Amino acid sequence: MKAQYEHLPYPPVNPLDEHKRLQRTWLEDLPMINHYCFAGKQTFKDGFRVLVAGGGTGDATIFLAEQLRATNAEIVHLDLSAASIELAQQRARIRKLGNIRWVQDSILNIPQLDLGRFDYINCCGVLHHLADPDAGLRALTSVLAPHGAIALMVYGAIGRTGIYHMQQLLRLSNQGCAEAEKIAQAKEVLQAMPAGNWYRRAGDLYNDNDTDAGIFDSLLHSQDRAYTIEEIHAWLGDTHGFTIELSDIGRGRYPYLPELTLGLEAQRLRARLPAMSERARHAMSELLMGDITRHNMYLTRGPQSKAPYGDADYIPFYFHEPLDPRGLEQMFAPKNGQPTLLRHPHLGMSAAVDAGRYSGQVLGLIDGMRSFGEIFDQIRARTRGPAPDNAPLFADFAPTYGLLNAIERLLLRHVSCR
Repeated sequence: MKAQYEHLPYPPVNPLDEHKRLQRTWLEDLPMINHYCFAGKQTFKDGFRVLVAGGGTGDATIFLAEQLRATNAEIVHLDLSAASIELAQQRARIRKLGNIRWVQDSILNIPQLDLGRFDYINCCGVLHHLADPDAGLRALTSVLAPHGAIALMVYGAIGRTGIYHMQQLLRLSNQGCAEAEKIAQAKEVLQAMPAGNWYRRAGDLYNDNDTDAGIFDSLLHSQDRAYTIEEIHAWLGDTHGFTIELSDIGRGRYPYLPELTLGLEAQRLRARLPAMSERARHAMSELLMGDITRHNMYLTRGPQSKAPYGDADYIPFYFHEPLDPRGLEQMFAPKNGQPTLLRHPHLGMSAAVDAGRYSGQVLGLIDGMRSFGEIFDQIRARTRGPAPDNAPLFADFAPTYGLLNAIERLLLRHVSCR
């Protein structure tokens, strides 16, 4: 495996692109890390320490280091491949980032490297390539601070069905081929697949076949395993005791929530959803969607790590795309008891939500600086007759908050971070 990444560093990058743009990674946006991992109270100062374990060519490392540039935080980039580290270092030099420490080694050796404890560990796309993924996870937890968090990505078994068909096909077709011929032959096979092939039928779902490194990593890798969401809960939740916060790239929790992914026609099943466990609903939705190729998640030591909804000292703010508070206020205005229909074409989502009486007003007052308490005070000042206190206002806004938070468009931070 080390030889593979020395020959074909992954993900493939051109360091000169740093002059043109900053490559963002979904789990490494600090506002999301704060919301899900540190109860919205993390300032990322006071010696915040990050480990990027299996950092490859540096996407997560560079994005974190750029965001933490003005702090005294330290990022440790660890990878097995010298070639990958060199590309990441070139990117850092172009950006003049001096807050990264570079370590060439295996994540399995972390307990012996005397790296100290880390508040946040990123390990995306690594554990599923180990002979013993649990040994890799134990190595990470050995250096995790008591209140720290892990950002993890492992492959999704159901969404990658076509990939595993293709891997088996290439194992059969590559018997007796020299290593240098395997990629060339794989490219020919990809061009020659019949219409009924599952990999071909998936279309854009498998989008890592446009470079030699991508083809080798997804279709010719020597070690590759994947997990269903039920296996994720059993491994990370039951065995290791982590609280799991799922967030699919670009979509948040939405693909795991059957109340959002299941069509309205399935009335009998939808009526049963509230009585089902979260775990069962996640498993059902993974099967419904069929397109979750990677499970992205935060692992924390308990539900208290997530910013709590219902506390007046928290600031709601819009995230991940420009949102017009005025437009949202109109969209979520009361509709004589009728639900508000939210359509998001990029996510392919249509969801109905009971916006209640006050959701539109709350959304119109969100500016990233006002706390819920301050927003509610303004609503009370506008209200004729008896003014509602905080509890009924939180209850009224809860369905709308739940929907927008599920797609990572509305997050929270504590007023202490204002």
